[in-house]
Amino acid sequence: MMVRFVATLALPLALSLAAGALVSCASHESATHQAVRGVAPVDPPKLTDDKPRDYPGLHNVVAYHDGFYSGSVPEGDAGFDVVAGMGVMTIISVDGATPEVEYATVRGLRYIHLPIGYNGFDDARKLEIARATRDAMAKGPVYVHCHHGKHRSAGAAAAAAVSLGWMTPDEATARMKVSGTAPNYKGLYACAAASTAVGADVLDRVPANFPQAAPPKGFIKSMVELDEINEHLKLIEKAGWQSPKDHPDLVPAAEAGRMADILRVLSTGDRAASKPAGFAAGLKGNGDAAQKLEDLLAAGERDAARFSAQLKIVAASCKDCHAQFRD
Repeated sequence: MMVRFVATLALPLALSLAAGALVSCASHESATHQAVRGVAPVDPPKLTDDKPRDYPGLHNVVAYHDGFYSGSVPEGDAGFDVVAGMGVMTIISVDGATPEVEYATVRGLRYIHLPIGYNGFDDARKLEIARATRDAMAKGPVYVHCHHGKHRSAGAAAAAAVSLGWMTPDEATARMKVSGTAPNYKGLYACAAASTAVGADVLDRVPANFPQAAPPKGFIKSMVELDEINEHLKLIEKAGWQSPKDHPDLVPAAEAGRMADILRVLSTGDRAASKPAGFAAGLKGNGDAAQKLEDLLAAGERDAARFSAQLKIVAASCKDCHAQFRD
């Protein structure tokens, strides 16, 4: 179940004025670094945009504040050049996969890795994201991403924007819709809707030693989690591809997304690299099948037969992989 957000202190006017001064100074600093990096300037998204922007190697980019953007994971040199070209100084990843820190480092960018789930995130993580954003914005624009840039990064950016007094909950959830966050991700919307402006003293108490890459979970633990998700999807299927009445916390698209995310992370991990050829490809294939199920569920369709057929494909893919590499 989602942890209910607790109302905290309202953001003082003095803090808002100070933040504005910091953003002004930071904009000059980021422009200087932009020139030093040798990348071409990129026109960043605006708060007035009513749809996401796509760039080479970077997709679904939406502004949640002046100099605070949400979008997809940067793809190779092209994606990181765009991020740097927008003047960004800090990247915050809320994706499960380990960030490609080396691409950021050579461009003078700092990475912070604070993964969240598709069902949302608790109060502690919300405060960590808010503090990381506040502190980073003092140095320049910030880019927050998940994998596709539609769901988790939008939820994190929206909650942070409300926590820092930049938006009301209604404004933040409206921006999530611009990002393309599907209504099925009720937990992510709830994180933004239940957020309140947080006082500087509250954020100052949050430890700021954020990792640039949080190690993924152990392989065995991840496999146990995949089994649990599989059981959740069976319960969801039995309930007509809706949240079961006795498990209202199980969101269909979110569970499929969790499965796809874990498999994608495992397919690029050390365990996969140490196995025979085909093992990583098998995990990736499983992940692609789960990703298609998530996409179908997130699209808002009501074709239960199609959902069940895709779940069978996911199960068959996993079974084939087990037969070849485990059984």
